[in-house]
Formats: sequence, structure tokens, C-alpha cells
Amino acid sequence: MTVAEVLADAFSRIHDAVHDAAGGLTAEELAFRPDPGANSIGWLVWHLSRIQDDHVAAVAGTDQVWTSTGWADRFALPFAASETGYGQGSDEVGSVRVASSGLLTGYHDAVHEETLRFVATLRDGDLGRIVDRSWDPPVTLGVRLVSVIADGLQHAGQAGYVRGLAGRR
Repeated sequence: MTVAEVLADAFSRIHDAVHDAAGGLTAEELAFRPDPGANSIGWLVWHLSRIQDDHVAAVAGTDQVWTSTGWADRFALPFAASETGYGQGSDEVGSVRVASSGLLTGYHDAVHEETLRFVATLRDGDLGRIVDRSWDPPVTLGVRLVSVIADGLQHAGQAGYVRGLAGRR
């Protein structure tokens, strides 16, 4: 397997987990929180999609899908379009209300397509490229992509868990 194929497989696993966790849910089910401080399925999937969109666009040198193709307007969330959910508190998490699972998975699908387009161009030697010098040691492309994959899989798994809890209430 090539590095591009490995990365495409990993991002496709996130994509599948997102659809398993959020597909077919109502707005109420997407907003379900097991307790007032917990994350909802809608927030978890929105956040993991925003992080993937933000980070992949940055390393690819492209515009984010969120702002360049109107997703921010369609979601109409009560904060800046640059928000990714990182560091948000309970009130902000609760304010992420998604009208439908189709909107949520549609945004993730668009991000996934852009991600696959980018990773298809990568070769082994590309992974050592420094993409963020604000850390010590500086972050390479490989480390950044693995970080996005790990974050995405964790949050997709959490969304699946919350879906199971929502189904039991």
C-alpha cells in the first residue's frame, strides 16, 4: 500500500463511523446529551468534521469547505464561521443544533471528498514536511494527519456511544 492509500483508508473509517453514528437521526436525537455537560452527537460530528476541514485545508493550502461552499450559512450556528469547537464549553456545545442528519453527514461527506483529493497526491517523502512551527518539536505533515485521524476516530466513536445511550432512553 502507498501512503496515500493508507491515509485514504483511515479517513474512510472516520467517514463510515460518522454515518453509522449520525445517519438517519432526527434533530432531537442529534441534540441528545446524556447529561448537561456532555457532548451531543451533532456537536461531536460537527466538531470532528470542522477539525478535519480546518487542518487538512491548512496543510493542503486550500480553502475550508465550511466557509468556501456555504456550509457555515446552512448550519447558521451562533458563533464565528472560523469556530471549530476546540475548547468550547457546555453552553456552546448545547448551541450546536443541527436541523437534520443529512445536513451533518452532507458536510462531513464534502470534507471527506476534499481530504481524499488531498491525500491522493501524497508520497512517502511528503510526510516529513514541517507544517506547524509553533510546537517543539515542529509538527510534520504526517504527525498532523495522524492527529486528525485519531481525533476523528475518537469523536466518531463517542458519537456512536451517545447514539446507543439515546436509543435506550
